[in-house]
Amino acid sequence: MLSRCNVLRKPIAFVSALASAGAALLIVSSSEALGATFVPAKEDPIVLMQTTKGPIKVQIYKVEAPITSNNFLDLVNRHFYDGLTFHRYEPGFVIQGGDPTGTGGGNFTDPKTKKDRCIALEKKDFLRHDAAGVIAMARTNDPNSASCQFYFTLAAADFLDNPPGYAVFGKVVDGLPNVMKLRKGDKMTKVSVEK
Repeated sequence: MLSRCNVLRKPIAFVSALASAGAALLIVSSSEALGATFVPAKEDPIVLMQTTKGPIKVQIYKVEAPITSNNFLDLVNRHFYDGLTFHRYEPGFVIQGGDPTGTGGGNFTDPKTKKDRCIALEKKDFLRHDAAGVIAMARTNDPNSASCQFYFTLAAADFLDNPPGYAVFGKVVDGLPNVMKLRKGDKMTKVSVEK
């Protein structure tokens, strides 16, 4: 199946695309030592998501998942998520949001190119769906179709790590009870980078 998105496959291409849009970016590599305990980088930013169920703070793994994180942070800085709804709730599994149409079928359309922007799947073995509060990109059956929609896990969902998997790019560090209360139709009133 062909993706209808303009897929960004490499950090360098993504940096160029965002830099031309005026975004300030820093890409830093990290090791992917299997079996090591994952500790987020100190410089990974915190995003504050104000919702109709209360505030949620999410640490974004910018160092560990630069393509996915920089895509999300670019959308946050554009205020793209402000006012959008959570359009999918699966009890004990996920709450999903970030679709500008509110239907589950929408993508981010770059205002300069007028094309949907999608990113290549950036799956890291040490970033796992191992607990409630993990944030990852939603996508279609095409692994390289993630655009703007994301989900929070409501419980461990290890099967989402099976190939090809989904791109985990952060975790809730404060406000998990608010995540657990979210339902279809709840809104993100304001989403911003806190640090």
